[in-house]
Amino acid sequence: MDLRIFTEPQQGASYDTLLTVAKATEDLGFDAFFRSDHYLKMGDVDGLPGPTDAWITLAGLARETKRIRLGTLMTAATFRLPGVLAIQVAQVDQMSGGRVELGLGAGWFEEEHKAYGIPFPKEKFGRLEEQLAIVTGLWETKLGDTFDFHGTYYDLTGSPALPKPAQARIPVLIGGHGATRTPKLTARYADEFNMPFASVEDSERQFGRVRAAVEAAGRGADELAYSNALVVCVGKDDQEVARRAAAIGREVAELKENGLAGTPAEVVEKIGRYAEIGSGRFYLQILDLSDLDHLELISAQVQSQLS
Repeated sequence: MDLRIFTEPQQGASYDTLLTVAKATEDLGFDAFFRSDHYLKMGDVDGLPGPTDAWITLAGLARETKRIRLGTLMTAATFRLPGVLAIQVAQVDQMSGGRVELGLGAGWFEEEHKAYGIPFPKEKFGRLEEQLAIVTGLWETKLGDTFDFHGTYYDLTGSPALPKPAQARIPVLIGGHGATRTPKLTARYADEFNMPFASVEDSERQFGRVRAAVEAAGRGADELAYSNALVVCVGKDDQEVARRAAAIGREVAELKENGLAGTPAEVVEKIGRYAEIGSGRFYLQILDLSDLDHLELISAQVQSQLS
């Protein structure tokens, strides 16, 4: 059972803050540090000091950490040309000694595109599909060969397909609630399927769709990892849970309904319910990045019971 720390820096975090959390992630025995890929805050926060770029952040962390996996939930396909993205991710993988994972999604937050002058195309899913084909195709091209791709949205001719990642294959994560196209895309390109912010029941249905699509594509359904991303709010008692919920502007009852919240025993029990339907990895969305005691509690009293 893997527990991974998942951050939302657009809500307000400097690189130094993220570095502190990443080092705590490593020191406390968590499996990985992941971050979102957004350029604009959401909700009632000031977002200061402003956005940090996902892959620049991960490049820095690649040199400052030694063990943990590093990745995105999810890199927005609208933010980067696929050839450039392939270079960036391969370079960060080299810088980390082969610890990078790429979560790639279509992009959805129109306001951040408007705020920073990034085109927000109507047809995003088709672009995502071509990006996955290009990024994975560039990495898989043999040294000395060239890569060509002629699609609806992107055209590459005679690419040397360099640099190569340190890993033989960088794990690719795809996620989402889509009932048809998402499972098919997962079956074709992914090493992991992630279900974000969903109930046990909805996760079970979507996992079933993905497993069926993977098998229909001629792969074994168990070749993929299945994971959930959920907000986490743990306290040693009800008072501490309430304090941590208030610090992130959420209600305890809502957090218990929609995330992993409560005492360590309550959280372990709920993780067990997700594990029963096939989830083996959890991205714990940490919204108060100043509360390192929270990470210590999760490590000592939740992760220890799942080991």
